[in-house]
Amino acid sequence: MEYRGAHQAFRRRWKTTDNDLCKHSMSFVLHNTLRNEFFASYLYLLEQIPLVKLYPVTCEYIDGEKQFYARAQDFYKDVEPSEEGMMGDFIELSPIDLEGSRQFLKKFVGGPGKAGTQRALDCGSGIGRVTKNVLLPVFETMDMADMMEEFLLHAHESYLGSDNERIDVYYCYSLQELTPQVKKYDVIWMQWVACYLTDKDLMEFLIRAKASLKPNGVIIIKDNMARQGCKLDPVDSSIIRHLDIMKCIITKAGLDIIGVEKQEGFPEQMVPIWMIAMQ
Repeated sequence: MEYRGAHQAFRRRWKTTDNDLCKHSMSFVLHNTLRNEFFASYLYLLEQIPLVKLYPVTCEYIDGEKQFYARAQDFYKDVEPSEEGMMGDFIELSPIDLEGSRQFLKKFVGGPGKAGTQRALDCGSGIGRVTKNVLLPVFETMDMADMMEEFLLHAHESYLGSDNERIDVYYCYSLQELTPQVKKYDVIWMQWVACYLTDKDLMEFLIRAKASLKPNGVIIIKDNMARQGCKLDPVDSSIIRHLDIMKCIITKAGLDIIGVEKQEGFPEQMVPIWMIAMQ
């Protein structure tokens, strides 16, 4: 079964404590019977209820969360603060990516019952490629968040040009450490950054992001999605999830999905990229 690894991780953790905690209060026969029946029920739920599939990342794929985050930061220390660096040697695909983002964003802003156009937050902004080409043409002011100070400095001092006057705040934080101001943003954009968070940290950030939305505000995730299960890239310490797993995390965070669309125009051999809008 695809998610049996999560079950086995849970089972190993419990096994280290349950004997000491339980054997003094019941017979070994009863204790072992209850344990076996519990795991039989747990496996059934794992197959039947999508939300039970949450946290396979932290249980099965990541060997230590601190190391997981530290490896990602070490990787980006060697990435050039340029569009080429942000696109990971796929710079020729940037115009296609940006146009897909523009068209998707249009569906959720600037009309009755839609998000306003006063302020947006670009999460995992890098040097501001999406800020400059997708968000600033729509929103009056912007905030940017990225864990790499060098990227934010390059955005302010060079890449954004005179548009840097419309950037109100630069947050030099990883998203697991960021708590956006309550009811501040019309749109929160998260592109190629959810993959750098564990399931738990992603869910908790989405909860905080939801609280930071204005009425009719929207969160948009655009990211690589695995064709099956979860896959870890040990080079940059990122993990891609199947679209259904991402939807489960979003639902668990108390958000409603209002739009899902695949990015078209990329080579078929590449990992699929999906856009998800939620509020």
